[in-house]
Amino acid sequence: MAGEKVILVERRLRGERSLLHELESLAETVGYRVVGKIEQVRPPDPKYQIGSGKAVELAKMVRELGVEKVIFENDLKPVQAYNLAKETGVEIIDKFQLILDVFSQHASTKEAKLQIELAKLRYELARAKEKVRLAKRGEQPGFHGLGKYEADVYYEAIRRRIAKIEKELQRIRESRKLKRFRRASLGIPTVSLSGYTAAGKSTLFKAFSGVEAKITGSLFTTLTTKIALTSFAGRKSLLIDTVGFIDGLPLTLIEAFKSTLEETIFSDLIILVVDCSEPLSEVKRKLSCSLSILREIGIRSTPIITALNKIDLVEAGKIGEIVEALRGLAPNPVPISALHGLNLEELEQAIASNLRDYVKASFELPLSRETLTLLSHIRRFSTVREQRFTEKAIYFEVESTDIFMDKLKGRVEKLGGRMLEAVKL
Repeated sequence: MAGEKVILVERRLRGERSLLHELESLAETVGYRVVGKIEQVRPPDPKYQIGSGKAVELAKMVRELGVEKVIFENDLKPVQAYNLAKETGVEIIDKFQLILDVFSQHASTKEAKLQIELAKLRYELARAKEKVRLAKRGEQPGFHGLGKYEADVYYEAIRRRIAKIEKELQRIRESRKLKRFRRASLGIPTVSLSGYTAAGKSTLFKAFSGVEAKITGSLFTTLTTKIALTSFAGRKSLLIDTVGFIDGLPLTLIEAFKSTLEETIFSDLIILVVDCSEPLSEVKRKLSCSLSILREIGIRSTPIITALNKIDLVEAGKIGEIVEALRGLAPNPVPISALHGLNLEELEQAIASNLRDYVKASFELPLSRETLTLLSHIRRFSTVREQRFTEKAIYFEVESTDIFMDKLKGRVEKLGGRMLEAVKL
């Protein structure tokens, strides 16, 4: 696959924005060498997706450039892929299959690998019967080996494998649900990083948490959820980094990664990371796409802060213009540079002010080994604003959530202490 020569093809309607540049980035992420591109503005052709004249032109390019594969921006029906393969003599794939190739490269956990296989199988299931019918006409690139299967046998084999993977993912989902319940029982809010792929989410995760994250600049580096305990302007939170979005992300893929995306769904706050160094039209497209996917997975009332990232690549005088241009589209915009740490304090303040149900309380506890152990636990999961010792007691002031404070009050009273005062923030 690495270094394999490919041609990219996009058919779009008049007035539609081209996404060929994004398809090229995906192809290069996998390791393909893009040696040619074809664009056509017209309604879809039922036989080839592109017009028959363009299909002949494509076949000529394939021969002249020694191309081994053709990648379409458009979704292809099995009959279109078959006809194109017959015309060109090489394998034809579409954007969805290319995205799965990218995901396969970056999958490092059992869950991610299962999710990718599930997405592939669901994609295949929708096309299985037609692909078998076409394969029986004669071997074509991309249709190898199907001719020997009866349609119903092939179809059922896919269905059985899907059912098995769904059961395995359900077990992982239940385990994740239990972990999420345990986290919630601690009373620590969760903050999710979300946004378009390669916007800088992992860089921001590292900047806030100090935890090493794989940062490559390529697309879809993060496929597996990463969680770290951190603090925003003194408010302890769990920071979560999840898979990025892309325009035209198929529902099949969203469904396959449902258990991972649930971390975003159940978050108390979402930081939507956007690369604002790109042309404004691109920024708006990617922002709109990300917001649309968040709505699609069920985000309705969760507070969102938009981190306009990579301001180090923007002229200083233009940052205010970008913020103003996105004012109606980007929820609570804050310009930052995750890589250089610019404006992160302002983002922290915005996050802290959007974390709800915080309380400040003061306690008195008799001095003992158990008390010191409890104090260590308090420091880890909340913010101690003040503390002082006497010969027999400890006095301290804590800031945390309602839930954490209720649990803390009970533990303090068990050790013979008491809550002195509590104030809603």
